[in-house]
Amino acid sequence: MSPPSVADLKTQAKRLRTALAAKGQTVSHSQALEILSVQHGYKDWNTACAALSKPNPLSFSVSDRVTGTYMLQPFEGEILSLSKLGSSGQYRITLQFDTPVDVVTFDSFSSFRSRVTCVITADGVAVKKTSNGEPYLRLKTSG
Repeated sequence: MSPPSVADLKTQAKRLRTALAAKGQTVSHSQALEILSVQHGYKDWNTACAALSKPNPLSFSVSDRVTGTYMLQPFEGEILSLSKLGSSGQYRITLQFDTPVDVVTFDSFSSFRSRVTCVITADGVAVKKTSNGEPYLRLKTSG
């Protein structure tokens, strides 16, 4: 689900004003914009307008085929879910690996994962890192 555009919020504000006016409540256009901005997770209209005016740098979407590394192990898979975490520029992603990935580096022990959920930035790199400083996940599109 993509965030609304500035034009979308302005249209929603007009509809909100009309609906409230029909119930005898009067709000200004700027008040309606402030209300909608907060509902969409922004501090205020100025913050929403600035954030929504920037192009969306995320190049991944649900059902995309991706490759990359998880816990430094190569994988191929599919994005099952992707959601933006407020206005932080971070996203929660769930991946289904085609072949389970062994996430343990010991020769005498294995632990395989076939589905993982991580928080990533728009460039497809996980926020959390392993003990050696490498991100848990690095994504590339498979197309």
